[in-house]
Amino acid sequence: MAINLPSQRGRGRRAPMADINVTPLVDVMLVLLIIFMVTAPLLTAGVPVQLPDARAKAVEQDQKPVEISLDRAGKLYVDKDEVSEALLPDILSQLVAKGDPAKPPQVLLRADKGLDYGRVMRVMGELNRAGLNRVALVTVEQGSK
Repeated sequence: MAINLPSQRGRGRRAPMADINVTPLVDVMLVLLIIFMVTAPLLTAGVPVQLPDARAKAVEQDQKPVEISLDRAGKLYVDKDEVSEALLPDILSQLVAKGDPAKPPQVLLRADKGLDYGRVMRVMGELNRAGLNRVALVTVEQGSK
C-alpha cells in the first residue's frame, strides 16, 4: 500500500487516490450470505406434515426425487399438487413412462405421524405396483426439533 507524502511541488494539487476500498463490498457480501443461509431451509418446505423421529442418515440423491406427501387429514400430494387416491396409479405410471426405464426416479414419501398405517401402506403398494421401488420414507432426525 502506498503512502502519499507531501511534496514541495504543486502544493495545491493532490494526486488521485488509486486504491479501492473493498471493506464495504465484503460487508455487503457477508450480509447477503447470512440472509441466504437463513432463508434457504425455509424454501424447501412443501406440504405441512408432522414427520416422525428416526435415527437414520440422509439419503444421497443423483436426480431430483418425486415427493409424495400425506398430511394429517389424509390428503395426498404429488410434489405440491393435491391428487385423489383414484388418480394416483395414473400419475405414477406417467412418472415411470417419462423417466429412464433402467433407473426409475426415487420417491420421497412424507407421511404425518398421526396417520393410519394402512393409509401409508396403500400408497406404498401403489408405488410398488407402478414399479417405483426406490422409495425413501422421510423423517425428522432426532434432536433437530
